[in-house]
Amino acid sequence: MTENFYEHLFGVRDKVALVTGGTRGIGLMIAEGLVRCGADVYISSRKTDACAQAEATLSRYGRCTAIPGDVGHVAGCRKLAAEIAQRSDKLHILVNNAGLTWGADIDEFPEKAWDKVMNLDAKGPFFLTQALLPQLRAAASPEVRASIVNVSSTNAIRPSGLQNYSYVAAKAGLQGLSTQMARDLNSDNINVNVLAPGPFKSKMTAPLYANADIEKQVVEGFTMGRWGAMEDAAGLTVFLSSKAGTFLTGVVIPCDGGATTIG
Repeated sequence: MTENFYEHLFGVRDKVALVTGGTRGIGLMIAEGLVRCGADVYISSRKTDACAQAEATLSRYGRCTAIPGDVGHVAGCRKLAAEIAQRSDKLHILVNNAGLTWGADIDEFPEKAWDKVMNLDAKGPFFLTQALLPQLRAAASPEVRASIVNVSSTNAIRPSGLQNYSYVAAKAGLQGLSTQMARDLNSDNINVNVLAPGPFKSKMTAPLYANADIEKQVVEGFTMGRWGAMEDAAGLTVFLSSKAGTFLTGVVIPCDGGATTIG
């Protein structure tokens, strides 16, 4: 009875999920958690070889299919959505995670850094969601709502020393966009929430663990004294996409070990 209730409360088994940017970093962590919990997971990124490698790794734990695609422009979003539609008429979980950052001094920050980051980090999530609405609506009901999780950053909540201006603007914009989408998609039984990660190991944070000495100094400054783990990012995503999280929509949840509140 206890096991059945646990599955009822937190289960995502057999739900269809798509995680963009799912071949590395936080996207890979979220995808792994969903796969391990029994979801039928699609992952996507621009690089074909990265897709193949991630698919092979995650398929050890369950069902995972990689689809190469670029969601940094509208045509790419529509193409990826069409690929998903060919494989499934329903999409229960959409994780808009694909993103990049760019750091430069405020006096030298280039226009191309603004446009490239904004296109992938803010424009992409909207137009991919738009293209996948038929599948999301088909999966949703008052009892089992579909779930969109937009991955932002604690940089959108509080400033850092990284001088990543377009990244901050894009992620803050994504948070505002998410609350508007949550309002407009509520009648479709689709929840829209934001996961705002803090210190996780990824390509973006690679300079912070370039060697053991640098990493030790960096980690000592973290509120909990450690990096975020796969279970941290995946756990919140599973929660938001399960029965347990169905009464939450339009919220931003920092996943940062308390850095934005008690750090």
